[in-house]
Amino acid sequence: MPDVNSRKFTFIVSLVLSVVCSVLVSAAAVSLKPIQDKNRELDRQRNVLAAAGLLGENTDIEEAFRDISVLAVNVTDGSYEKETGFDTEFFKDFKALSTASSTSVRLTKEQDIAGIASISKEQPVYVVMKDGKPDKIILHVYGSGLWSTMYGFLALEGDGETVAGLTFYDQKETPGLGGEVDNPNWKAQWVGKEVYGEDGRLKLGVGNGKVDPSNPDAKHLVDSLSGASMTSRGVNGLVRFWLGENGYGKFLSKIESEGFNG
Repeated sequence: MPDVNSRKFTFIVSLVLSVVCSVLVSAAAVSLKPIQDKNRELDRQRNVLAAAGLLGENTDIEEAFRDISVLAVNVTDGSYEKETGFDTEFFKDFKALSTASSTSVRLTKEQDIAGIASISKEQPVYVVMKDGKPDKIILHVYGSGLWSTMYGFLALEGDGETVAGLTFYDQKETPGLGGEVDNPNWKAQWVGKEVYGEDGRLKLGVGNGKVDPSNPDAKHLVDSLSGASMTSRGVNGLVRFWLGENGYGKFLSKIESEGFNG
């Protein structure tokens, strides 16, 4: 009979318990991964619908999402293909696609107004059709805030010139300050804002403080977040980057000039 008070016995018991616990944790992680992946996908779809103003209290997310086309958009030339499931695969390998030399674009300091260094050449875009024409175009957007990279969806009306909504699905900004990017009242300010000025230049963004309604640019700007200037600048940078020439600009110009073929 082993000496239960010996160091050897204690070591063996500890080792066995460690191995058993490791096996149980690994098994749980493997068995739960499909559920976790599914929940992440549903959360992403929920945010896409919310950005587009299509999420109601009793909305069946999976059912509503069946009517949305998923595009693989090449940001380097604006070309695109309808590719069901592209977004699911994209978000599984998001970091790798955004940094690998074969699949990404490295941004110069002047280009990188969103503070993200590099982006994947192909990005997911969601299109809601109505009467054979785009009714909503939802863009995946992200950029650096004060403490975190903020990830979200910016929805445009089918003309590509008016904001339909903005939502963030992942951000770690300061609660009560930069974290107010998730405040429904602040997000509501974006709805109806015009993306371009009369000269065709990109004007949409976050203002400096509270926007004066008498300001000619008020139709393009939302209030900055009180006490969160860095986060406000981050949101301004990410919006202007992704709507600009190095983001979805070429894609938006293509569907404006050629119409949507999807």
